[in-house]
Amino acid sequence: MRRTLSLAALASAAVLALGACGTGDEAAKAPSAPAGVTAQAGSATSVHVMWKPAAGKDGVSGYEVYRGKTKIKDVPAGQSMIDVTGLEPSTAYTFSVRARGAEGTVSPPSGELAVTTPAAVAEDKKAPAQPTGVTGKSDGARGARLNWAAAAGDQGITSYDIHQGGSKIHSVDGKATGARLTQLRPGTRYSFTVTARDAADNSSPASRAVEITTPRGPGDDPDTAPIDFRAATHAADGAHYVDLSWLAPKTGGKVPSYQIYLDGKFATTLIWGGEPPTGRATYSVYASKKAGETYRVKIRAKLPDGNWGKFSAERTIVTGGARP
Repeated sequence: MRRTLSLAALASAAVLALGACGTGDEAAKAPSAPAGVTAQAGSATSVHVMWKPAAGKDGVSGYEVYRGKTKIKDVPAGQSMIDVTGLEPSTAYTFSVRARGAEGTVSPPSGELAVTTPAAVAEDKKAPAQPTGVTGKSDGARGARLNWAAAAGDQGITSYDIHQGGSKIHSVDGKATGARLTQLRPGTRYSFTVTARDAADNSSPASRAVEITTPRGPGDDPDTAPIDFRAATHAADGAHYVDLSWLAPKTGGKVPSYQIYLDGKFATTLIWGGEPPTGRATYSVYASKKAGETYRVKIRAKLPDGNWGKFSAERTIVTGGARP
């Protein structure tokens, strides 16, 4: 059955949750346990948990985060960190992560990480000072290192948060003066800032932005456009449809969503409701009941590092016409 949506609805929609197209492997196999799990107290009532993406025969449809033996959070496949909030000050906790396979299988748990939240600071509404002396450089084609000056005086800093644009992507201990960032793309320019956070969850103003461009190594392909994007039309039950198909760009990770542009303007974001297709993705859009109408369409992918990739080639179709 074709997935369809009217062009009028598509142009006004913000986000569509779609079921994944394509089939899974014939035999289900649980993914491997997530590696590189870290747990860092961000404040007296929160802990930042991070891990490396897991690998497995069936891929990963999401992650499960546990506090002790209790599952506390389901996380989408494209995400590899969360902030656990609502914790008690001055309390010891353990955290672990499991990967969930596309067929419902679950990996063994990662190793448990122990962390103790700091003591609460009553009526503390004063944020730490803005981090200074922030510098950065690339660390290979897919990584970067940031450094900053140690905070002056006793500001009660429990963690430093690293932001890429407006999104937090990493967190380290309040005594740290540097961080290593991974899962970046070769040949890509990034902008990072650092904020300090105290036990009362007050955050400082962001540091000055540091621009870093990762190098392109031998064999690295920075092209992030969807591959072999096609657009055609078909008629059914007195109506005309636009049929889209493409292959995901080779980003080093899964692509959970795409933006569709019609006639040069943003129309909507498509989000796969389950595991993204492993092969060619397809999607059909209702156009109109009239033949001879022209539409231009292109798409771009949401990349694992949070950026939007390059646009596909723009295709032009005419309802009732042959494939361009």
